[in-house]
Amino acid sequence: MPPVNDLDAIKARFIEARGYWRPWTEAVLRGNPAFLAHYAEYAGYPAATGPLTPRMVELIYVALDASATHLYEAGLATHMRLARQAGASDADIFDVLHLVTMQGLSAVLQAADLLHEAAPQPAPDPHDPLRARIAALWPEQASSLLRLVSQDPGYVAVLLDFLEGGALVGGLASTERLLVRIALHACFTHGDMATTRVLIAQGLEHGLVRQEILQAIQLGAHLAVHGAALGATVHAGAAAAR
Repeated sequence: MPPVNDLDAIKARFIEARGYWRPWTEAVLRGNPAFLAHYAEYAGYPAATGPLTPRMVELIYVALDASATHLYEAGLATHMRLARQAGASDADIFDVLHLVTMQGLSAVLQAADLLHEAAPQPAPDPHDPLRARIAALWPEQASSLLRLVSQDPGYVAVLLDFLEGGALVGGLASTERLLVRIALHACFTHGDMATTRVLIAQGLEHGLVRQEILQAIQLGAHLAVHGAALGATVHAGAAAAR
């Protein structure tokens, strides 16, 4: 790590570790260079340490920045560019965006389960064709989906249509999709640990190893720096106005 009084070295190291430089990093460099020097190492560690390829790391960042729980356009542009440089295709990126759109479904299922507890409905017919579609497309949420079928089968039908038809052919592998979904649900901006637990179990069952899953989880933590980025930008603007 560069000495905290060598601002040029801190900047160079940050760009090397993170792949960008923005007005907020310049503001932090001037106001608290030690923060930026240590942050480069902290944020860069999970990206550079672990079994995930640079392409997969950047696609997870694309998902986290595009997520409706974050919507960080500057980071999204950076990581989409870096994903492209690492070999990601258009199909990969649009597959990620499809998974981002699915992120809110776990909350719907959990809330609908609460409604079912309060106002139970009879189980769907054993021969209902939705049962087979659920088993094929979203088996880890089968219990909740079947309870939702008993409340609104039409919604479940169009939901399954979106899950099946909304993803591009030739995009992510099934285990890559699981890594993106784990990262989205585990990130503090969403923090759905019930779904994360299910996805981790499914990932291990399908051949993901612990370090792959851990790396995907760790990539989400430093999104919190975007609060510091906002604060440093506002501070710099106020200082300039003075």
